[in-house]
Amino acid sequence: MLAHLSVLNLAVLESVKVEFSEGLNIITGETGAGKSVLMNALALVLGARSDAEQVRDGAREARIDAVFDLSKRSDTASKISFLLEDLGLPPCENGELVLRRSILATGGGRVYINDSASTVQTLKNIGKLLVDKHGPSDHQSLQEESFQRSLLDSFAGFSSDSSSIYSSYKDAWNNLHSLRMEKQSLMGDSVDVAAECEMLNDAVSELENAHLSEDDETDLVERHAAAAHAAEILENANFVTLALTGDDDTSASTALIIASNKISEMAKYHAPAEDWSEEIESLTIRVQELSRSIADSVSRIDADPEVLQALDERISLIQRLKRKYARHNICDLITLLEEKKSRLQTLLDRDMLIEQIDIKIKEAEKDVEKAGKNLSDLRRRAAEKFSKAVTKELHGLGFLKSDFKVSVSEKTPDATGCDTIEFLFAPNPGESERPLKDIASTGETARVMLAVKAVAAEHDSIPVLIFDEIDSNIGGEVGKAVGERLRSVSKHHQVISITHLPQSAVYGETHFVVSKSVSNGRTHSTVENIENENRIAEIARMLGGSSLTSVVMQHAKELISIAQK
Repeated sequence: MLAHLSVLNLAVLESVKVEFSEGLNIITGETGAGKSVLMNALALVLGARSDAEQVRDGAREARIDAVFDLSKRSDTASKISFLLEDLGLPPCENGELVLRRSILATGGGRVYINDSASTVQTLKNIGKLLVDKHGPSDHQSLQEESFQRSLLDSFAGFSSDSSSIYSSYKDAWNNLHSLRMEKQSLMGDSVDVAAECEMLNDAVSELENAHLSEDDETDLVERHAAAAHAAEILENANFVTLALTGDDDTSASTALIIASNKISEMAKYHAPAEDWSEEIESLTIRVQELSRSIADSVSRIDADPEVLQALDERISLIQRLKRKYARHNICDLITLLEEKKSRLQTLLDRDMLIEQIDIKIKEAEKDVEKAGKNLSDLRRRAAEKFSKAVTKELHGLGFLKSDFKVSVSEKTPDATGCDTIEFLFAPNPGESERPLKDIASTGETARVMLAVKAVAAEHDSIPVLIFDEIDSNIGGEVGKAVGERLRSVSKHHQVISITHLPQSAVYGETHFVVSKSVSNGRTHSTVENIENENRIAEIARMLGGSSLTSVVMQHAKELISIAQK
């Protein structure tokens, strides 16, 4: 539920804090007192579009904070937790979700979820799981087929998460959709498959004839460098090997042998010289090994100009292929070769593969038809019960002779099933049932929404329902019935209702009044939780305007007493 809402510097709301309760929360107040601004604040913290003009004159920014207590709504809490985890946001502590949004007077703003920076889009996604708002324009959603189908499916007791019937259809449809996409991919966008095969074949031949190897990336460059400087390398190598192990007296090997002999003479009279003798011997061996290694390495260098030319041509070929196929290295070219070979083989086998997929598609269509029929049967049974229940609710809301019906008709299968769902309504006797979208009166549509919500409340997972003047243009006994339905819905949801109708307001378990005043030339709105005498006075005001006579006060008191029984 929405536990707390605080607003700073948003239009007429300079500083307002509201502590909501479970059950039915009623909000009343004079027209223009700031009730709409309060609801706008909640909409903003749930991701609605903001405007710098909404910031109170003279303030640097507007700020809205909302705290939702999800401890008693495990289904919603798990969805929110999954969403937060997926986005890398902090989890809810003790079941509390904290949303915060600021709007800068200079434009832009900031969003925080559980004290971590986030985005407006994330607020929107979270808001869809938390709050369902219905007002003079919000109940237009009831006219949408997707919304009507969702309500019926919820009443039927299944969803994509919990129903084996729905899951079976979803699996069947996903399989069919996947096969169709696979076939479409095989058919391709190219009209001339033969031309594509010819292009692929040319590319495969060119890449295969290049005999590409991953070793070429470094080895080829090194071989080319060695061949290009072969004479210089050989000359230097000969000089080094002669210096190390040559026959003249200046070679390192000769010097070491002479040194070894001298050390042997020294060792007769100087003990440490024995260790020097071993070291000299080791150095001699290492010098000889180094000389052999150098000679062996340079012996493999081919100084033939034809070899250098061949290496030049090889490097040029690879560079050309990289440029032609827009690849950065040889490994990418090798991967591209395998991809083109695979695509070529697929096209060569295309007709056979399409025939095989067509067979699978026919079987998948039968599975969809079978699963869709089971889904349709369940929807039709649920539609009959739902229609009767909503019609009964509408009778209590003043449509004494009205009729409500949920039509379930066949359609081409898609991800939602094989049915078109449409809510039909006949408000008066003798009139034929018409789609809700053809009903002109928003008051009628609003009451239909309330009746639908009253029936579906137990199955609806949205924790907070907001009804903004849903009881406008009605009064008397119908207003009383609206209040009763709101309280009934509030047994399964937290309900926040903005109303000008006293017969409806008296059913609230918590009552807030929004009032406006002028101080130092500035308009301020306040929100106060009223009880006892203050509440009686507010209901009396709603009944009689400024004439708070004893008769009006007594009437207000009686209305509250009757509603609280």
